[in-house]
Formats: sequence, C-alpha cells, structure tokens
Amino acid sequence: MFDGFWQNISRYPRYFITIVLGIFLNAFAPLAPLFKRPVTAIALIGIFIGTIVFITFTLRAMLGIDPI
Repeated sequence: MFDGFWQNISRYPRYFITIVLGIFLNAFAPLAPLFKRPVTAIALIGIFIGTIVFITFTLRAMLGIDPI
C-alpha cells in the first residue's frame, strides 16, 4: 500500500523548484532584449527598485513596523 511513499514525497521539492523557475523564465524572458540598450536597462532597474521600495513601505505601514 505504501510502496514508494517516501520516494514520491521526495519528488515534490524538485517539482516545486521546476515550476518556480519556469514561471520566472517566462516572466523575465520578454524583458531580456530591453537590457541590451543602456537607457532601457536603467529604466527597468529603476522600476524594479521602485517596486521593491513601494512594497517595503506599504508592508511596513500595514503591519505597523517602526522605521529603522
């Protein structure tokens, strides 16, 4: 009844990593050509940093975390 149970369970982390990598590759593949020009690369990096800062400030405000 439980033949190969732990072997089957041990496959889930590999499956999870494969799914996450596939999502990231499909999400960022269209942006790769934009990094060839310096102007668009700087703009994309600025948007990425701005998004991270916005999410950080929003979560700090929502959770009531004091600024450092």
